[in-house]
Amino acid sequence: MHRGGYLESPTFAYETWGEPNEKRDNAILLFTGLSPSAHAASSVENSSAGWWEDMIGPGLPLDTNIHYVICINSLGSCFGSTGPASVNPENGELYRLSFPVLTLEDVARSGYELIRHLGLEELHTVMGASMGGMSALAFVVQHPEATNRFISISSATRALPLSIAVRSLQREMIRRDPKWMNGNYYLDDPPIIGQRLARKLGMISYRSAKEWANRFARERIVFEKAPGDQFAGDFSVESYLEAQAIKFSGQFDANCYLYLSRASDLFDLAEHGGSLKAGFSKLQLDKALVIGVETDFLFPLSQQEQLAVGLTEVVEDVSFRPLDCIKGHDSFLVDMDAFRPEICAFFESCC
Repeated sequence: MHRGGYLESPTFAYETWGEPNEKRDNAILLFTGLSPSAHAASSVENSSAGWWEDMIGPGLPLDTNIHYVICINSLGSCFGSTGPASVNPENGELYRLSFPVLTLEDVARSGYELIRHLGLEELHTVMGASMGGMSALAFVVQHPEATNRFISISSATRALPLSIAVRSLQREMIRRDPKWMNGNYYLDDPPIIGQRLARKLGMISYRSAKEWANRFARERIVFEKAPGDQFAGDFSVESYLEAQAIKFSGQFDANCYLYLSRASDLFDLAEHGGSLKAGFSKLQLDKALVIGVETDFLFPLSQQEQLAVGLTEVVEDVSFRPLDCIKGHDSFLVDMDAFRPEICAFFESCC
């Protein structure tokens, strides 16, 4: 592991769409954000809609008639890849907090081990959004020979203090829940309250004030309050946050969330050489695309521009695309009409 320790025979969960071509040079490696699984799109094996369903498939931006698309579940997650919720083969117990410090360099390394397992020597493109964009950047700086194309969506070279502060508070919410028990919570009785609060704060940071105003305004919800519960939510936006919190806390392991959240804070391209300039100098890319959103709170547009400028110093063909979306950081998940043309143009220009 990048910051010490090791994992004995870790598992990397992944899904693929399309087929390798004869030269085996048409593969796209996709890294995910903090919470998604490797199920980015439906397939014969799993017909349920994926988290990027409208982006992957025949005729779509990640065109499976042309490309072999690979999405890997992040190391440290709870959706198949080894993480704190996995069994340590050395003692038969769950890793929990004995799991080594996780970094996005480790997530990137798992992607590299996966492509070697698949018999691929060179990728067509490495890409990712949000945390996945930083994982993709960690990949191209650690394994520059593995690809010469890179796409970053709503990501950055490192987290801003504001973003670190938000995630730090989210982690504290989970750790302050009495049911967390220093990571040794009962699997059938996890720290739900802490997880729900963390998710609510996350949703506030993932979307934009402009969207909240347009979507909810000051619309009230009508219901009968329980006796003595005068602080129950009155507004539609409160009801929305509660629904999102309930949905998330039943799906994601608390310790996995803590590890991946911290890994997002720890990543800094400048650590690969001592400065951002030194980190960029390690890249061997020919082409890069950086997409950002004007209303992004967690990864503001200024960070996208900083990434694009840094890439321009060492990459011949760099495109920077600021998008006027009102749905904030989550726009790449919920406003794909804005992203499809940019990503299509990138791959069309590679032909």
